[in-house]
Amino acid sequence: MEYVGGNRLTLLKNGEEYFPALIAAIDAARSEVFLESYIYADDETGARVTEALARAAARGVSVHLLVDGFGAGDFARRFRDRLEAARAQLLVFRPEIARMRLRRGRLRRMHRKLAAIDGQLAFVGGINVIDDFESREWQAPRYDYAVRIEGPLAFEVRSAAARLWLQVSWAKLRHRDRAAASVQPPPPCGTQRAALVVRDSLRHRSDIEDAYLQHIEAARVEIVIACAYFLPGRSFRRALREAARRGVRVRLLLQGRVEYFLVHYAMLGLYGRLLDAGVEIYEYYPSFLHAKVAVFDRQVACVGSSNIDPFSLLLAREANVFVDDTAFAKELHDSLEEAMRSGAERMAPRQWHRQPLWRRAWIWIAYGCARFLLSRFGFERYH
Repeated sequence: MEYVGGNRLTLLKNGEEYFPALIAAIDAARSEVFLESYIYADDETGARVTEALARAAARGVSVHLLVDGFGAGDFARRFRDRLEAARAQLLVFRPEIARMRLRRGRLRRMHRKLAAIDGQLAFVGGINVIDDFESREWQAPRYDYAVRIEGPLAFEVRSAAARLWLQVSWAKLRHRDRAAASVQPPPPCGTQRAALVVRDSLRHRSDIEDAYLQHIEAARVEIVIACAYFLPGRSFRRALREAARRGVRVRLLLQGRVEYFLVHYAMLGLYGRLLDAGVEIYEYYPSFLHAKVAVFDRQVACVGSSNIDPFSLLLAREANVFVDDTAFAKELHDSLEEAMRSGAERMAPRQWHRQPLWRRAWIWIAYGCARFLLSRFGFERYH
């Protein structure tokens, strides 16, 4: 992991802050736009982003939209037609063909959520192109983060997006979709140090997990992690327990609402040993937690697309930004503190160990199923 200096970074919370910033950047684009999203919903947000991309393409900007074949398998026909009419380029990463086949390769998805504009400005985070509110009845939006990047790191994000676009283009024999290579790196424009860490199935298979472990092991005061889907492997769990035992305050902000039954209850199967080691667990309830962020010793922060689960750490293409800056880390830390204080419930060890038998049964059945599936896909050493 190599930190790059000279950046100006802005933390964006939820789609309410992210999409206006993204659309404004696309509207200001002069030469090229790359946008990657795992989910691209047929809703108001999807329509707004599509119109911004179409406007850019219509004025001569080279627009590249890459969506995942599973997460955006239902990509709207109206969006496709609008982009095609404006001469924007659209690619689908690993389109779903045999949906009923249970194969490890099907899980190798493009889970990144990033954008790069003119090589000068970039966005990285966990926010898909989808409305903030899961339901109009909810009082709180989906809880998530992204970071706006200006400076040299923005060019690294652009390079990562262009490489993946080129790979998918070649795989589909669409060489004419090759991204232009004339964009120049921007000069330094700030004082913040940050590193782009990606995960793929070639040279960077464990980079994101390794970066997490490095910062967990280096922590001396506090670790705060917010994660939508938390099912870490043995090394990660051991690192958290050891940090807590050496006096580091370890807090996890996790999903309280049940979104996916098996994942949720399998995650609960990890609570016991973590709580017994002194790890604090908070469950978030106002809406679905979708964040994948962390703060280490209030000095280093992480914002990205990678959950701490087998899908993200072993199979999917992911992108996270690690920021070595006290001001940025404090802003994210304060935001997580507020979420834990006003929207989460702490799981007490005594409460956990006094759960009714039926609930324990569901947890261990789900955890057993998750372990079986991990073994089925060849990840016995992970669980």
